[in-house]
Amino acid sequence: MNSPTQTNGTPVIQLRDLSKTYQSGEVEVKAVRGVTLEIVRGDFVAVMGASGSGKSTLMNTLGCLDQPTSGEYLLDGQAVAGLNRKELAKLRNRKLGFVFQSFNLLARTSALENVELPMFYSHPLIGLRERRQRAAQALAKVGLGDRASHHPNQLSGGQQQRLAIARALVNRPELVLADEPTGNLDTRTSIEIMGLFQELNDTGITLVMVTHELDIAAYCKRIVVMRDGQVISDTQNENRRVARQEIATLNDAEQKAQLA
Repeated sequence: MNSPTQTNGTPVIQLRDLSKTYQSGEVEVKAVRGVTLEIVRGDFVAVMGASGSGKSTLMNTLGCLDQPTSGEYLLDGQAVAGLNRKELAKLRNRKLGFVFQSFNLLARTSALENVELPMFYSHPLIGLRERRQRAAQALAKVGLGDRASHHPNQLSGGQQQRLAIARALVNRPELVLADEPTGNLDTRTSIEIMGLFQELNDTGITLVMVTHELDIAAYCKRIVVMRDGQVISDTQNENRRVARQEIATLNDAEQKAQLA
């Protein structure tokens, strides 16, 4: 694994007094209230908060799935406000990778074909050979190089999430957004997935992850906490957990138990 890459101070995300208000009947719901936030290239940020805190709305805005009511959002220097649906889709496909709790894989297609899919939308002119090569490279990056022909139902939960991460990486995005990526996984598999995220982050990939689990947020470099639509704390994680070390400890314990 490469040595950890430091953040270089170049902003990937810039939010300035960002707000989002929904209309629910006659009631206005202020989901996000005046958030100012900057995330630089190479950062790994956990966004935390209780249900209704605004973290999901904020993530939808970062992912160009929703437009703010007011304020400014710059993604890799480009202002998002005012873009139409086609322009948002183009920006989303070229700049962002998404990882979801439920994997969202196509059951009847192979792992390789699942990873190829985003390129049909973002780079439709890429030839079959290059598309296959890039998909195979993404699978290798997440440790699934030998599972290219397998279907999702032939993979474990952790392997399915790795496949979803490969799909998020295939377009070489500026930013990967992960929404509760370990929510459907057991403890050991969750640590393995966070280890993969740490390895990807060490290569310079910027990640923002929504989670309600403090144990999972502890693997990130930075923790942002929201309440009532506002950021109430934004701190560097000085006691960051290292997944690779924890996996090694688990392996040693399992080996000793087998020999006992």
